[in-house]
Amino acid sequence: MLERSTTDILILGSGGAGLFAALHAFNADPDLQITVAVKGLLGKCGCTRMVQGGYNAALMPGDSVERHFMDTIAGGKWLPRQDLAWRLVEGAVERIRELENELGCFFDRNADGTLHNKAFAGQSFDRTIHKGDLTGIEITNRLMEQVWDRPIQRLEEHRAIALIPTPTGDALSGVLMIDMRSGNFRFVQAKTVLLATGGGPTMYRYHTPSGDKSCDGMAMALRAGLHLRDMEMVQFHPTGLLAGPSTHMTGTVLEEGLRGAGGYLLDGAGKRFMYDYDERGERATRDIVSRAIFAEMRAGNTTPHGGVYIEMKHLGVDDVRRRFKGMVERCADCGFDLAGGRVEVVPTAHYMMGGVIFEPDCTTSLPGLYLAGEDSGGVHGANRLGGNGVANSTVFGGIAGETMAAHARQDLAFREPDESSIEFETARARYPFTKPSGDLNALRERLLDLMWNQVGVLRDSTGLEQGIADLDDLKCELMETGLADGGQVFNLTWHDWLNLQSQIDVSQAIARAALQRENSRGAHFREDFPEEGDLAASTYTVVRMAGDSLELTVEPVDFSIVKPGSSLIDGEAGMPAVAAK
Repeated sequence: MLERSTTDILILGSGGAGLFAALHAFNADPDLQITVAVKGLLGKCGCTRMVQGGYNAALMPGDSVERHFMDTIAGGKWLPRQDLAWRLVEGAVERIRELENELGCFFDRNADGTLHNKAFAGQSFDRTIHKGDLTGIEITNRLMEQVWDRPIQRLEEHRAIALIPTPTGDALSGVLMIDMRSGNFRFVQAKTVLLATGGGPTMYRYHTPSGDKSCDGMAMALRAGLHLRDMEMVQFHPTGLLAGPSTHMTGTVLEEGLRGAGGYLLDGAGKRFMYDYDERGERATRDIVSRAIFAEMRAGNTTPHGGVYIEMKHLGVDDVRRRFKGMVERCADCGFDLAGGRVEVVPTAHYMMGGVIFEPDCTTSLPGLYLAGEDSGGVHGANRLGGNGVANSTVFGGIAGETMAAHARQDLAFREPDESSIEFETARARYPFTKPSGDLNALRERLLDLMWNQVGVLRDSTGLEQGIADLDDLKCELMETGLADGGQVFNLTWHDWLNLQSQIDVSQAIARAALQRENSRGAHFREDFPEEGDLAASTYTVVRMAGDSLELTVEPVDFSIVKPGSSLIDGEAGMPAVAAK
């Protein structure tokens, strides 16, 4: 059964990007009909709620948007699109004020009443604003309350499965979804659509995102013919909790503020090892620390579960319990004493710097489609600074809402959909019901292992080529694997199948982009090409779907604001000096 509805503005996702877009669109024009569609429950799923560390904004004396910008560009290894990065750092100052003064967020403060800023790795200034180590919950709860207080429509437990174009394919008409509760299909015709479903590299053995994440937005964009950039750039957070295979807590983040505060990383024998890899020790950027830990694991210098330890007790047990209450409790739930003992950790797939190409006003090459948050590419380049993620979502979410409201007011008529595309995508989603049942979990386990081992922290051509071949085989096997239950009403196995399809599609883009880039930048490290290459001749990868195959090209980075070897900070070239401990 196909249900149909219309709305002026359709927002896919209810994280920081989606909720901010809804609020800004409503403030721009309360007469517009705004609908938020979410795979789970509004404000209760997704990754923004899971943010622990904080929000980067240049507010303190001695800091500046120019310094934040330089940290972002240098941390991204000169691959970020610079006009997007500037929009991020400039907008973060405005957005943090809005979060506090208009939306009611309570962030930690110093004794003099100023916002407390903590240290995060890879930055030249302590600018990370936070609410203890539960910043995401504070932001999401306040946003959720504001959306509930407005006549913004909600489609909860609605899974978006396809972007439906007009008959000529030159614009977007709306989105095809599955109402997970009834199993019915729903086509929502919209004047403007925001893709803000979040990325979420859940195709790796160890990963941080919530269980509902499966890269659906990027997969839909690929199938719709949009261009994605920097897909090889998957960030691994160095310190994912390693609690063994019997708990889903394994892989969840122990936040970067632990290292920023002075936490030690120790090998299985209790030796502190980070200064063997970088002069900044534990405060090196996430990519460097992740590779160092992975190297220790590969050398066998590991803990009982195969990782390394993080230790905080030298900072004072009571102080650690006070400053990192959420982390201490999370570790205690798994039998670890973070404040007074050691906790096993492992690099964990955390964030995708790559995504759909978009403009500073959040428009895309497909009229009617807008981007914000982790579905978008170009803001972070090769590496995302901790604290820049939730800033990215909220800054561009607000921009998207304002842009969409302006365009929705201009476009008086809805665009007619390509009915054949609706029929095709409905049949594609129903496809697993036509095949004999199989073992989906076994396929997913194989995906987790091959992405971790062959397209993970350390890469080379042999592993990547094998990974690409294995992904092709896995995709073929998925297409021959069906479902035991023929019902569509809240059939979670059906949605597991659709999750796996999205994960494999995006994994293929990651692997092929990683093979294409024959140098090492940020999160992407090729052991057979360890040099970063000529920064002044930097290029970024672009991937698109051409028929049933992926097409890759490279484009030169436009150094529109600052060139490698130069800086916006007087007397400094490249990345400013690391802040004193």
